[in-house]
Amino acid sequence: MILGGDLGGTKTLLALAEVVDGRPRIVRSQRYASADFAGSSGFDTVLDDFLDGAPPLTAAAFGVAGPTDGKTAQLTYLPWQLDAGKLARRFGLGRVTLLNDFAAAAHGLTAIDAGDLRCLHAGQPQAQAPKIIIGAGTGLGVAGLLHDANGARVVAGEGGHLGFAPQTPEQGELWRSLLAAHGRVTTEDVVSGPGLMRIFAHFSGLPQQSLANLPTPAEIAARATDGSSPEAAATLQLWLSCYGAFAGDLALHWLARGGVFLAGGILAKLLPVIDPTPLVDAFLAKREHRGLVQSMPLHVVTAEDLGLRGALVCATR
Repeated sequence: MILGGDLGGTKTLLALAEVVDGRPRIVRSQRYASADFAGSSGFDTVLDDFLDGAPPLTAAAFGVAGPTDGKTAQLTYLPWQLDAGKLARRFGLGRVTLLNDFAAAAHGLTAIDAGDLRCLHAGQPQAQAPKIIIGAGTGLGVAGLLHDANGARVVAGEGGHLGFAPQTPEQGELWRSLLAAHGRVTTEDVVSGPGLMRIFAHFSGLPQQSLANLPTPAEIAARATDGSSPEAAATLQLWLSCYGAFAGDLALHWLARGGVFLAGGILAKLLPVIDPTPLVDAFLAKREHRGLVQSMPLHVVTAEDLGLRGALVCATR
């Protein structure tokens, strides 16, 4: 029996799984609202609850929304500090692996099927070519999946903190607004849940210093899709364009002929009620390299537990 976890600023998913023929089969899982355990010892409290009555475990792996060296980790948006050795000893977890949450999501790409994907642009996929996964949620995660003689290899990173590159006068105005409020503007400042709120503040003429009194991303999306707010509609269009442009830039950087996979809960929830054309158009708008990007598939991952599945894959190794 093994344990997997996907630890984020919004939610924490945990699962126990049996390993059958080298692959994990989930037998019990649970979702926790991370904000309900916001103290520095919050993750220990979550594990105490989830592992109550659990059988002995041989290994565990946790995808963490923040940088990690594999032994320790600090979540970016929560005061949770994880130490693999201490977790193994306290909870009897056997071998414990810590990895970036989007590294876990990249591993999860090996554990999904066509039913977990929605194709936005078919391209001409190459089976052994690089794949990248990008996800807008509380933050903006990025990781790569490469194939070599030893199988699949994941390259983690903090690509969401690349500088935001405006491509239109409208995006340039947004960049100037954010620069004045915060200094350096990252792509995560725009392409994320809080980014939706910042764009809405920009279109509504509201100050950028605080998000406290702004509508939530879900409220902005609802106003945009029901036609009740021109500002929300403009927000969503700009957000989709920025997301697509960033995905296309990374596709060029990685030469991701294996595919670009967009994860994170926001886009998957929006897809049934929006037109993704602005995102796809911006993804392809690469001037002299448009033809190259057209060969690269673009998918949305609809499986909410992608990172959890990837963590379980890691725990089997």
